[in-house]
Amino acid sequence: MKILFACGGTGGHINPAIAIASTIKAKQPDVQILFAGNPKGMEAKLVPQAGFDFAPIIIKGFQRKLTWFNIKYNISSVFYLTTASARSKKLIESFGPDLVVGTGGYVSGPILRKAAQLGIKTVSHESNAFPGVTTKLLSRYVDEILLAVPEAKKYLDPKCKEVVVGNPVRESIVYADRQKAREKLGVGDKICIVSFGGSQGAHRLNQAMADLMAWHTKKGSEFEGKIHHIHATGKYGVEDFPQMLREKGANFEQNPNVDIREYINDMDDCLAAADLVICRAGASTLSELEAAGRASILIPSPNVAENHQYHNGMVLVNNNAAVLIEEKNLTGESLCKAVEELVSQPQKLRELGQNAQKLSMIDANERIYEELMRVYRSKK
Repeated sequence: MKILFACGGTGGHINPAIAIASTIKAKQPDVQILFAGNPKGMEAKLVPQAGFDFAPIIIKGFQRKLTWFNIKYNISSVFYLTTASARSKKLIESFGPDLVVGTGGYVSGPILRKAAQLGIKTVSHESNAFPGVTTKLLSRYVDEILLAVPEAKKYLDPKCKEVVVGNPVRESIVYADRQKAREKLGVGDKICIVSFGGSQGAHRLNQAMADLMAWHTKKGSEFEGKIHHIHATGKYGVEDFPQMLREKGANFEQNPNVDIREYINDMDDCLAAADLVICRAGASTLSELEAAGRASILIPSPNVAENHQYHNGMVLVNNNAAVLIEEKNLTGESLCKAVEELVSQPQKLRELGQNAQKLSMIDANERIYEELMRVYRSKK
């Protein structure tokens, strides 16, 4: 059996594909898997690191904001788009897949559409509550759309066959031991806050987090010494964040209750130890919050296609599973107020976490595998 995966652009598109491919490989060691993606994208690095073969194909999207750089970029995008069908056909015919799976990103559109035209079984997985343009277009052509949440159904073609399967989540998140994680991280019996804004970092989040740390570490504060805070600054916040803290008067240097990092490499332990998580609202992140059953304050990124993180976050909010602050309303004061209201009510934190866990599909990997095999075995 041969399976071609088409994905790229962001970790939210790439990591689910790798998780699905890993599940298939574990169940069928003889399966041949090939990933197609942009040679300059994150996928060119992440896919080989995960142990899968990678075939480069350049397919670009369009930049909506009109700048001189974007105009030049869009001109090159037109060229790649007009030749995408022929290049997709060449790649597909050279590999000869039995099934083609897309998980989002510009590259998945032309490849899945061409595969469908060639009579090959096709499946697309959509991780967001508000599907991207690629998924909406593909819903007219592919054999099946796999959805993370039922709220996405209404945006698809009425004739499309869709199945709600959830998002793939690492088993280490699902089965992490809370007590061991808290001991490992030195949390003790304190309230544990975990915050992050992505691998690159988010300046607005870092500014608000500096205010939050200043608030709970301030001498004489009601919460001084009662909160253990783990914060990932991201790549571009490594140098700036300590200076922000100094300017705010935060007591963070040599403070055992303040853990500042560039990136969280042990997310399984951090989520297990956390009482409250403050983060963006990417689909994969929310699936991990749900699987871990953690209360959260979500600050959706406004710089994503069709504001899909806001729609993702509102699924949790509407199920009383999270609090959401839009970035346009984010200030140090508004964040401190929201945190204080939650950490002052342990029962509220537990309630949000329990409701989040009710939304989780911890068997998503198994569901996705079964659907892919069902489509593969079905007749055109």
